[in-house]
Amino acid sequence: MAKGNVSLSVIRRLPRYHRFLRELAEGGVVRISSGDLSKRMGLTASQIRQDLNCFGGFGQQGYGYNVKALYEEISKILGLGISRKTILIGAGNLGRAVTQHMDFSARGFELIGMFDVNPELIGEKIGGVEIYDSSYIAEFCEKHHPTIAILCIPKEAAKELAKVLVSHGIKGFWNFSHYDLAIDYDDIAVENVHLGDSLSILCYRVHELENSDEGAPAEK
Repeated sequence: MAKGNVSLSVIRRLPRYHRFLRELAEGGVVRISSGDLSKRMGLTASQIRQDLNCFGGFGQQGYGYNVKALYEEISKILGLGISRKTILIGAGNLGRAVTQHMDFSARGFELIGMFDVNPELIGEKIGGVEIYDSSYIAEFCEKHHPTIAILCIPKEAAKELAKVLVSHGIKGFWNFSHYDLAIDYDDIAVENVHLGDSLSILCYRVHELENSDEGAPAEK
């Protein structure tokens, strides 16, 4: 199990380990060394060992890691074996894309309801999940007790809605609203998703590569 005070950077690498190990297991790989895993993941072997040692010793000297066993251990660390009731607010284009392309059950979540203010969407189902009027959120939470909320709503609506959700038992947010809920709630798990930030980082990296190419000496 996890030791205390594991850095957020280590935690953010765990899903990547989980994904690579799943692919290895599906490909019939039984065991792998930290060196071989590092080549596949673009990390150093030392970094991999340090990361995994935060949660206990999973490898054996001279043998490496048992792929299936390590995959299962990381699944436990991530809490993927627990199904958490989840609701999604904002059933527009982004909400639909998230619902249709994300396998929630494989990641420990059960999407039980969606909400929107657009009356034309009420009663519609996406992937078998019904869309309700947003005015029904509080009553729905009291009845079904979800603990996770996905926010695909405008920034200006997020702050007040979050207050309602937290008061009705929501413990974690997957937040696409661009309002940083972590500012208001230090005792709630918040994952802010800023697609524009990610695109800006890509722009920076490409810009750096372009500048590096410009500075390189011309071939003779």
